[in-house]
Amino acid sequence: MSSVELAVRGHALAPRINWRWRQTALAVLAWVAVALLIIYWPNATRQWPMTQGLANLCLAVALAITLLSIAGYRFARVAKPLRRATPWLIALPLLLALWELLTAKLALLPLPFFAPPQALLAVYVGDWPRLAQSLWHSALLLASGVVLGAVTGFIAGVALGWSSSIGYWLHPLLRILGPVPSTALLPLCFFIFPTSWSASVFLIALATWFPVTVLTWSGVASVDQAYYDVARTMGAKPRFLIVQVAIPAALPHVFVGLFMGLGASFSTLVVAEMMGVKAGIGWYLQWAQGWAAYANMYAALLLMALACSGLISALFMLRDRLLAWQQGAMKW
Repeated sequence: MSSVELAVRGHALAPRINWRWRQTALAVLAWVAVALLIIYWPNATRQWPMTQGLANLCLAVALAITLLSIAGYRFARVAKPLRRATPWLIALPLLLALWELLTAKLALLPLPFFAPPQALLAVYVGDWPRLAQSLWHSALLLASGVVLGAVTGFIAGVALGWSSSIGYWLHPLLRILGPVPSTALLPLCFFIFPTSWSASVFLIALATWFPVTVLTWSGVASVDQAYYDVARTMGAKPRFLIVQVAIPAALPHVFVGLFMGLGASFSTLVVAEMMGVKAGIGWYLQWAQGWAAYANMYAALLLMALACSGLISALFMLRDRLLAWQQGAMKW
């Protein structure tokens, strides 16, 4: 490439680079402006705790964006995700400023139902042991139920898709029990099972079992018959056909069922923990609502949303690693 072509190309890219730097600078200025608003605009009703801490956090975010933008000059792996996140890095401080104005500064939203952002930060700082204990308890309960439901659902789905005899007996049961919300069985489960923990595990497993079973069944049943014929001509036994042909071909459907089951299990988790469980995010939400501690309730909801999103993202990473040939077919 000649020097003239390089100069023309650089001249064409210059407006785009300048616009990206303007966006980054706008994001930094937005976070700094929110910090100044939090510090210097007086509160309408009272001096909220962690007001200075929230302002310092905004300044720390502005500093982090500045350092990342400088690093992005040398490292493309830093510049690309920062470039994609820049619009959100501009929108988030604007939303935070609006939240701060409507609650702490102007008191347009009534207390205690609407807490300012520094109140949530105070919950994370002051009540983190109880929140961490609740999150750990919920993680154990969720993992027990999801693993049990996913394993049994996978086995049932493979059996339904492979054997018509098994499908004859399980299909009516699946059609009757599957569409029933697991939370509807809450009173019955707490009567049958000896502890609230075992009842909650069963409800979460049931919420996961139905989508995993249906999607696994659909995946096994939709495998092209030619795959089986080719394997049989090479002397494959039924066990080989199931393990090496049917299950790998059905894995995309299995992961869709896992995604659906994980989402359903979170809603079931919260409801189950509100009934007789002495720890967990659902218990924490009920406790906060009972004491009208709405800041604690919003903090727990935000923590639960982040945990759910993180788990689904981790499941997508596992899916993309196992099914590299289908990477990008499903987004999250």
